[in-house]
Amino acid sequence: MSRCVIDHIAVTAPSLEVGAALVRETLGVVPQVGGEHPRMGTHNLLVRLGDSLFLEVIAPNPAAPAPSRPRWFALDTLHANAAPSLAAWVARASDIHAVAAASSEPLGNIEPMTRGSLSWLITITADGSLPFDGIAPALIEWQTEAHPAAQLQDQGLSLAGLELFHPEPARMSRLFVSLRLEGPVSVLPIASGSRSRLVAHINTPLGVRSLSV
Repeated sequence: MSRCVIDHIAVTAPSLEVGAALVRETLGVVPQVGGEHPRMGTHNLLVRLGDSLFLEVIAPNPAAPAPSRPRWFALDTLHANAAPSLAAWVARASDIHAVAAASSEPLGNIEPMTRGSLSWLITITADGSLPFDGIAPALIEWQTEAHPAAQLQDQGLSLAGLELFHPEPARMSRLFVSLRLEGPVSVLPIASGSRSRLVAHINTPLGVRSLSV
């Protein structure tokens, strides 16, 4: 079975402007324009974190028709004045069907998606929620020759590590073993009833900076 690696991390926000401000204030860079996701009524901004890794700011697109289904990344649950946060991450596989079948936890249905000339397969829950509050990844399989991160401007950023805080760390660790996940991901325990959260430590020209909720 193919292995999984971190493909991108996602900051959700009620608008791209709000999400971009968080990235600018925290990481010292301005995100690049990404594009629109017609099936989901969303759009995004992007920051390169490597040749095949990026940060995405994603928000509902006010200029697009509302989708006939819940938006992904739990975006329909965000209030207009919600704070932007690192809410999710996506793991890349060369055979998404095999990886999803081997997963110890359900991660959603495999669906086709597009953004401009890009196309891919990705797991999405039917209700648009984030599996395990974003601690479990969505799976993605790009259907392009070159990874989209390679086309982004290099602003000197890279991912140092992704920390996942969850009250059932052993369960999450079993999931990542079943996915054959590789990369700088660590699972850390928190008290039962505490809110799960993600923390991304990112190397920047200004030093290591952290993104979280």
